[in-house]
Amino acid sequence: MMWDSSTFLGALTPKFYVALTGTSSLISGLILIFEWWYFRKYGTSFIEQVSLTHLGPWLGGSGAGAEPEGECKVWRNPMSLLRGAEYGRLWSAARRAPLTYYDMNLSAQEHQAWFGGGGGLGSADEALARAWREREPAARVACARAALALRPDCAAALLLLAEEDAPTVLEAERVLRRAWRAGEAAWRALAAAGAGSAARREAAVLAHVKRRAAMCARRLGRLRDAARLFRELARDAPPALHSLALHENLIEVLLEQRAYADVQAALARHDDAGLPRSAAVCYTAALLRARAASSAAGAAARAHAEAAALEAIRRAIEFNPHVPEYLLELRPLTLPPEHVLRRGDSEAVAYAFWHLRHWRAAEGALRLLGAAWAGGAAAGAAGCPQCADRELLPAHHALSVFPRRRAPALLPLAAALCAGTALLALLAHRWPAAAAQAARAAAQALDPRPLLRLL
Repeated sequence: MMWDSSTFLGALTPKFYVALTGTSSLISGLILIFEWWYFRKYGTSFIEQVSLTHLGPWLGGSGAGAEPEGECKVWRNPMSLLRGAEYGRLWSAARRAPLTYYDMNLSAQEHQAWFGGGGGLGSADEALARAWREREPAARVACARAALALRPDCAAALLLLAEEDAPTVLEAERVLRRAWRAGEAAWRALAAAGAGSAARREAAVLAHVKRRAAMCARRLGRLRDAARLFRELARDAPPALHSLALHENLIEVLLEQRAYADVQAALARHDDAGLPRSAAVCYTAALLRARAASSAAGAAARAHAEAAALEAIRRAIEFNPHVPEYLLELRPLTLPPEHVLRRGDSEAVAYAFWHLRHWRAAEGALRLLGAAWAGGAAAGAAGCPQCADRELLPAHHALSVFPRRRAPALLPLAAALCAGTALLALLAHRWPAAAAQAARAAAQALDPRPLLRLL
């Protein structure tokens, strides 16, 4: 017997249609409320993001706006601070967490990949593996001390203590010098014994210790030592350090030294190597152009140099449109995270935290940046998805979003109308007689015939 649609539809009572209307309105209202909340928090539409991410490839639309390889990805911040001596000061002073759990979890995974090695149960390596997995700083420090009790010359444990437990940068450098000596001795012994994998692991630990020691030298004002160490690391770095963008550390130190010719040479080497772009590279190139414009002789030469500087600044803004507001001090800065999203707000925070002083020191650089920013240089800039930035930056930081869009003003009104329709349907379902009487009264009140007689 075939299914008779007319019989089925004729058997439906008015209560079914009332319930259907109420349910659909309630679901629509909840979707609109969630969409409004998601837009307010992340600066993008959830439905649009899901459509572009998951439905776009199916429909063949993923190639139009695809980003170049290496951009819009989460990278390790080469300029990250020391947790105990620097990040910990924010918590001590304002009781604000400087790092998110997502950020620290990424660091823990990297540390296990870089420093994880052999060792049986109960060994120093096993204690260190527990240390990288711990969430609380006190637990990590306790595990590192346990590893040192088992092996006093454990360079990885000393590196963790310098990161987490040292109260000052000077104390952190002292612990790192001890880790340097221990790591170098262990690496030489393992290399002489022919232990290939263990020697490579110790070489990676030693390279990270040298990198942190160079950053401590930079903090303490010993710029020549820092530049020498970063040059050596950039030349002889093991594969474990290739993703840490050591050229950005070197560029920042050279800018502090006012060695602008060396900065230009470092940028040229970066371009020749074909490495991924970053805010530090793009904005440093623009800064050098702006500085050259300020020192140009003659009106015609100055105008030409300023035009070239403005073009370089526009290219930098196109790469990361979040940076200018921090350099122009239109937005408050926070401590940079340990990981950054390329072309995102987290990368802008990390760049401006260290390079704002260099833009201030270059005569006319901020004036040209302000002119390019006021001229609408960010109008065509396309930002990256902001979800990773929200996970990387602390909750007290107001996220910068590009392209800037306002939530539709009628979105809350539409949600309210859907909720009101659902409520009316529920009331009509619960009290049908009263609802019918109210509907007749409303129909009589809205009857246009009395108004037509008056006209």
